[in-house]
Amino acid sequence: MRLSGFLIQHIESIVQEWENFASTLYTTGKPLDSEALRDHAELMLRTIAADLDTDQTPVQQKTKSHGQGPATEGSAAQSHAMTRLMSGFSIDQVVSEFRALRASVVSQWMKQVRAGMPFEVDDMIRFNEAIDQALAESISSYTHEVQASRNIFLGILGHDLRTPLNAILLGADVLLRTDTLGARATKTASRIYASVKRATHIVADLLDFTRSQLGPGIPVKRTRVDLGPVCARIVDESRMVYPEASIVMAAPGQIEGDFDASRLEQVFSNLITNAVQHGNRNTPITVTLDATQSTLRFSVHNTGSVIPDDVLPFIFNPMGRYSPQSSADNGPYASLGLGLFIVAEVVEAHDGHIEVSSTAESGTSFTVSIPLNNSSS
Repeated sequence: MRLSGFLIQHIESIVQEWENFASTLYTTGKPLDSEALRDHAELMLRTIAADLDTDQTPVQQKTKSHGQGPATEGSAAQSHAMTRLMSGFSIDQVVSEFRALRASVVSQWMKQVRAGMPFEVDDMIRFNEAIDQALAESISSYTHEVQASRNIFLGILGHDLRTPLNAILLGADVLLRTDTLGARATKTASRIYASVKRATHIVADLLDFTRSQLGPGIPVKRTRVDLGPVCARIVDESRMVYPEASIVMAAPGQIEGDFDASRLEQVFSNLITNAVQHGNRNTPITVTLDATQSTLRFSVHNTGSVIPDDVLPFIFNPMGRYSPQSSADNGPYASLGLGLFIVAEVVEAHDGHIEVSSTAESGTSFTVSIPLNNSSS
């Protein structure tokens, strides 16, 4: 009897061992009954048995041995991962189920072989390939759903936070405009305004990050705009939010182009904030805005901690540690949050690019270049 026939003939005992093992896995959810513990086990075994009876080329065999065979949309392995996720199983527990299934089948099969049943090496090789493929499909489905759920959660969280933050910001603004407010109360209101302004920027970045993960990227709506006053306003706001920082702006007169002004406000604000957070407080931050005949150039320069060479290629990655070294080794640049990611997304949406340089002698500079005119219009 070939292994495919053995799987079908002994499918009940194999599934029972699957159920017995699954029942030992602790989850935070409600305990599962027999049907839920068995889940898609029988269907996966029948799929594997059918695969064993199907001819395959050496290339197909090699691909499947790497767990990279052609995945079927809505396969039993994918569905199993989804139901296990909803039942509170961790990814490690899902993997352990497949490990136990493999061991169960091999154990029962080898008992038959020792009893005199003919043994086909190819059957065992192909069975392991099929298990690896099912495991790869399950892991992919599980992690994809976790990521999608996380993005939705972040989007809801960011959206729900905007209303109370805006209310606090408006209240602080009203207090600051009150002439009869004492010095102590004015100072307190100013701190509230600055703190909420920073929190509002964080929430905006969070929403944009979520949008970029769920859709085609951050959308921009270009109009003809003079960026000089836009940049000056962001610099003034940054001075209010970070009164301890010295921010110097250099800009010519009018700089007109086809831009999404509100999105470039994010670029200006995030790069200035980054310079304040990671720069030397004893030296000024220089913000420069200028243009050639065809290109806008915006740069922010600060002194302070140098970005390591091995970190530079990854500083626009969202929420990650960009070096195998510890954060202590890389200083404050070990994790830069979402701000620089949003900057990169907005600049790319404007068909521009960013250059970064960082040395102990010259300091750190972020330079944004964007075409003045929209080539797609």
